[in-house]
Amino acid sequence: MTIRGRVYVLGDNIDTDQIIPAEYLNLVPTIPEEYRKLGSYALAGLARTPDQPPFVPPGAMTGPFTIIVAGKNFGCGSSREHAPIALGAAGTKAVVAESFARIFFRNCVATGELYPCETPARLVDAFRTNEEAVLDLEANTLTNVATGAVHTLRPLGDAGPVIAAGGLFAYARQTGMISAAGTGAGASVSGGPQAGADD
Repeated sequence: MTIRGRVYVLGDNIDTDQIIPAEYLNLVPTIPEEYRKLGSYALAGLARTPDQPPFVPPGAMTGPFTIIVAGKNFGCGSSREHAPIALGAAGTKAVVAESFARIFFRNCVATGELYPCETPARLVDAFRTNEEAVLDLEANTLTNVATGAVHTLRPLGDAGPVIAAGGLFAYARQTGMISAAGTGAGASVSGGPQAGADD
């Protein structure tokens, strides 16, 4: 799978309060209107530099940035699955970082919202916000379209198919680990933002 789009560059230690401030955690991602609102607040807690554009333009529900390139410890802070959901709702498909907070990485996999790709090299200096990049998840590379530089990433491994399926519950249904929603004996399981109305 290949993801192509504009890049938003961030530094180290971007925490979940910056990604989605606590005041917006009352929004319920399984309600479509509130899911879209979460996207409009993505990175609302970020202290931007004067030359840094807003991640989501004022009044918009989504932003123009498909890929985030970040430094170390992306997604640190409190454990909130709203963080990857807000970024996904804003239109982001992947975050490429030197390292991730474990819980943020797991929430990316569980929700199926984002591909959390690790880079062995520091890439925040190799890209500028608004440059175009191509992320090849099969080749494990991130290419800067402007410079032609190709950067090798660490493989996603078993997390890749789970994210591609739309998260843990969707993957479990797809692979027959659990019965499809509305079938089988017993409890229904609610899904994430990709879940249908009956989930």
